[in-house]
Amino acid sequence: MPRTTAHRAALAAALVTPLLLPLWAAGPARAHGAPTDPVSRVVACSPEGGDRAGSAACRAAVAANGAPFTAWDNLRVANVGGRDRQVVPDGKLCSGGLPGYKGLDLARADWPATRMTPGETLTMRYVSTIPHTGTFRMYLTKPGYDPSGPLSWSDLPEKPFAEVTDPALTDGAYRLEAALPSDRTGRHVLYTVWQNSSTPDTYYSCSDVVFPEKKDAALPEKTQEKQPEKEPENEPAKQEAPQEKNESAPLASPSEPSSASTSVSASEPSSGPSTPMLAGGAAAVLVLTGGAALAARLRRR
Repeated sequence: MPRTTAHRAALAAALVTPLLLPLWAAGPARAHGAPTDPVSRVVACSPEGGDRAGSAACRAAVAANGAPFTAWDNLRVANVGGRDRQVVPDGKLCSGGLPGYKGLDLARADWPATRMTPGETLTMRYVSTIPHTGTFRMYLTKPGYDPSGPLSWSDLPEKPFAEVTDPALTDGAYRLEAALPSDRTGRHVLYTVWQNSSTPDTYYSCSDVVFPEKKDAALPEKTQEKQPEKEPENEPAKQEAPQEKNESAPLASPSEPSSASTSVSASEPSSGPSTPMLAGGAAAVLVLTGGAALAARLRRR
């Protein structure tokens, strides 16, 4: 009997195993993962998302989803084979087109986001449970992206700005380094596609990021233009000021015997009193002469 039982068990295993293998291949449970830094929407809005899970955007996503994002590491689509744009519909990039994650596709500008600097080196932390081979492709929405509309493939460049193949799994996470584009400002979406080579699955994730707004480069130029303009205006004033002081110096300091003060006193002030002095002298001479003549006449008489 034990031998018969063993044969039956082996037969059952032989019959059941071929039936289970296609199911395992279609949905393996080994290559789960998602970005935690910059945090992806599915992680931020999951029960493990902390304070971010209580944000208005996450509450709306859970409500639209109809259930919490407990399986935050299972956003995967089988048998895509690199045909991402053909398989995943526009407006459903963040959910991968999966109904169980549709809340992640809400068009909002207040998703929990990570601050970035244009042109800096991005170090993404992509959490996973078991090592698997594959290629990570990272896209960043184009300049001028409007977060108030649904994310479409036309919002992303044709080619990713970085690709990383078969990185090492360290402490439960892949660490992917890449240089960010230097021409982004404001709010954007970092879209990550992980195409497994050891399984038929492809994982999709949206990480919201914010770049500093571009400063007005014209302000320093305007300031520099104004400075040369002010200097010529000040120079004539500096040159004229000494001239005015020189002309007014004799008036302010009459004690100083300058040539200007001498010429002024010799012309205008002296011309006034000289005329009455001459007239007075002539009258005195006439009076004296007339008196002498009268005295001579009286003596003759």
